[in-house]
Amino acid sequence: QVQLVESGGGLVQNGGSLRLSCAASGRTDTMFTMGWFRQAPGKEREFVAGIRWRGVSTRYADFVEGRFVISRDDAKNTFYLQMSGLKPEDTAVYYCAASAVRELTASNLRYNYWGRGTQVTVSS
Repeated sequence: QVQLVESGGGLVQNGGSLRLSCAASGRTDTMFTMGWFRQAPGKEREFVAGIRWRGVSTRYADFVEGRFVISRDDAKNTFYLQMSGLKPEDTAVYYCAASAVRELTASNLRYNYWGRGTQVTVSS
């Protein structure tokens, strides 16, 4: 079992920044990828960014357009999503997830564990 707890969401103005955190615990040694997803009201959950649990590879959704950076702190077993240039359309609940699949996958179906999410609201 892997436990994931997100934090760092909130209300920010158009063009502002936020840093989301995801604290991981449990059998993290069995995980290969950590991803950030988001879900806006009435929309499907979508991939935002992913990073290998060990290594340097990252992957981003096209809509990120260089505005977000995913990273991790191995000593704290914590992952981050630094978001800048936020837009109202970035408003959503953001989830972190862990996958044992041995590829940097963007498919939410291939993630085994999920956090409860943190709300990000960008005002116009």
